[in-house]
Amino acid sequence: MDSRSHTPVTAALRLCLHALLTGLLALVAVRAVGEGAPHTGAVVALTLVTAGVYGAGALAGRPGPTRTTPVQPEKRARALAASMRPGTRAAALWLAALCALWLGLLVLSPDALWVAFPLYFLQLHLLPTRWGVPAVVVTAAAAITSFVVHRQEIAPGAFIGPLLGAAVAIATVLGYDALFRESERRRELIVELVATRAELAEAERTAGTLAERERLAREIHDTLAQGLSSIQLLLRAAERTLPGDAPAAAHVRAAREAAQANLAEARSFVRALTPPDLEHGSLAAALERLCARTTGPDLTVRFAVSGTPVELPTPYEVALLRTAQSALANTVRHARAGRAEITLSFMDTSVALDVVDDGRGFDPSGAPVAERGDGGFGLPAMRSRAATLGGTLSVESAPGQGTALAVTLPLAGPRRSQERAA
Repeated sequence: MDSRSHTPVTAALRLCLHALLTGLLALVAVRAVGEGAPHTGAVVALTLVTAGVYGAGALAGRPGPTRTTPVQPEKRARALAASMRPGTRAAALWLAALCALWLGLLVLSPDALWVAFPLYFLQLHLLPTRWGVPAVVVTAAAAITSFVVHRQEIAPGAFIGPLLGAAVAIATVLGYDALFRESERRRELIVELVATRAELAEAERTAGTLAERERLAREIHDTLAQGLSSIQLLLRAAERTLPGDAPAAAHVRAAREAAQANLAEARSFVRALTPPDLEHGSLAAALERLCARTTGPDLTVRFAVSGTPVELPTPYEVALLRTAQSALANTVRHARAGRAEITLSFMDTSVALDVVDDGRGFDPSGAPVAERGDGGFGLPAMRSRAATLGGTLSVESAPGQGTALAVTLPLAGPRRSQERAA
């Protein structure tokens, strides 16, 4: 027998099977000797041979030394499953030899029919289900036939005993297999949950790091960089009003150059702290990559640009990119949509981002279910980010009619000129 399974339950079952078959073989030999039945010597000899063959197979399948190297859960599961149903050629030959010896005993002694019960479990254990169940039925029929031939009578017990034993064996083995498969599914689920938890923790750490980088970039751009830009403009205006030979002209020029150098440093800090998606391309390119990553078997995401693209301030690009990411994340998780579109529109006085999907939608007048306790970006955070930049966010949706989200940020002429100068 294959004994690669080391669990306490399977070890106990294996020991019980060994004890049952050995005890029944001993019972056959003892009754043959005690009753002085014909062919006693042959019965005892055949019993010993059967016990020897069984013992050889059991010893050949004993587990080897304990492994000290770690085994992956998937490989361990496959090994355990294989141990529960080996189906190897050697095991099949060993089982065939046992059955042949048992049939010989069955011809010589009616008491050998009781050995059919441990044989049921061996057949179901070593053979596939499509072969094990028919083998059990044939073994039960052989036991019943032996009883009728030896006793020369037909009794209800001769049929009920072997058939009941066969039914119990089939139910026990198939039930154990079902429990084993369920246990494996639960184990795989636990492994998947542990891996998912680690991925979520890593994603949260990454999201926190990116959020802090964005906050620092926004603060540097809105305070330090803008302040240095204003200082530089004021110093340039003062330099123009001073006569060329004025004693203060040189100091004003030095101050303006220092402000310009520090402004360049501030801009480099802002660029270093911008989201990775914006480091190697424009906002449009980042949005296009986002759509490509989000597109999958169940969802198609398209991106389009409307109007003439202009250079946007870094806070604008970050706000629009994060809004698109959050909106698409909600579409993937909650909308059950098959198609989504992102449109980046450049207008004379504003820039707009529209995210539209054909999902199940929701009631914008109340908090959507997806917004409650999911820990995500959320519509309130989108509105807050847009309001910080002087923009607005609007949502149009209804149950079963999809969702349309639009964020608009102002790009007034003086403001755009100031941003370019900065």
